[in-house]
Amino acid sequence: MADMTNRSGFSKQDYQGPPSTLCKGCGHDSITSCIINACYEMGLPPHKLAKLSGIGCSSKSITYLLSHSHGFNAVHGRMPSLATGAEAANHTLKYIGVSGDGDSANIGIGQFMHAVRRNTDMLYIIENNGTYGLTKGQFSATADFHAQSHYGDVNEYQPLDLVQLAIELGAPFVARSFAGDKTQLTSLIKAGLAHKGCAILDVISPCVTFNNHETSTKSYPYVKEHDIPLHELGFVPSFEEITVDYKPGEATEIMLHDGSKLILKKLHNEYDPADRMNALNVLEKGFKEQKIITGLIYYKKDAKPHHELLNLVDVPLRDLTEKDLIPTKEEFDALMKELL
Repeated sequence: MADMTNRSGFSKQDYQGPPSTLCKGCGHDSITSCIINACYEMGLPPHKLAKLSGIGCSSKSITYLLSHSHGFNAVHGRMPSLATGAEAANHTLKYIGVSGDGDSANIGIGQFMHAVRRNTDMLYIIENNGTYGLTKGQFSATADFHAQSHYGDVNEYQPLDLVQLAIELGAPFVARSFAGDKTQLTSLIKAGLAHKGCAILDVISPCVTFNNHETSTKSYPYVKEHDIPLHELGFVPSFEEITVDYKPGEATEIMLHDGSKLILKKLHNEYDPADRMNALNVLEKGFKEQKIITGLIYYKKDAKPHHELLNLVDVPLRDLTEKDLIPTKEEFDALMKELL
């Protein structure tokens, strides 16, 4: 029997890739599954998607999804620059950048910061496990202070929180999730893809080989016990009828750029993702209490993406011809008069 097709006429198989060679039980494979499901359910044509990565287990994971999409595997830590250039050349594609805590928080930290401040139009997924899994378990910059490694070494350095840093740098969409929570993660991936601008999604993704022991805050048992979701998430695409079954006052709707809606159902408190200072305070409080805050942590409406800040023409730069790019003598003379 043929596979069911989505609204664009594609089957689930069109969004998949070859079998994963990552360690059995790796959190990255769970994230891959959520990306595949999100793209299929949203009906995004594979040929209108581009997947980008750097170096590491996380960057390797893009091999196992979207085989019929555009893709590029960059050098270590340089994925954000690649995405920025690709967006400038063709802003009609949807970009999914997959990176890791080593790729983004260590060698690529400068690249990460400039992609955020430029508001590069992409879903930037950080598969965060606090360790260099590909090179056998060294600490990354997100590893916990005084964390113990697989080999018994102790980390003496303070950790970086890329979610907190992204908010401080002005990212308009910042979220955190857990590879073991597919419902929340899939909704956040859909919202990030619908968002126009830089959508940062930090995903705690346990490394089952090097960093899944009891003392690690990036392990499956720890995150399951200490995960504090800010809200329940529901994503409604623009092509579906918007219906909400929550009682008045129990839910908040966030309208995304493409007409889709992210519905936040309140849980523990009246959390407002538009309040930047409150978002930073909640993260700091969670850090002190050794809790992992997940959900849509910060959202800023109407921030222009990079290609709009550059005032680029509607036609992708890659499609411009010599006739479009070379001015006539009259146009050139008029331009020179303006510069005199």
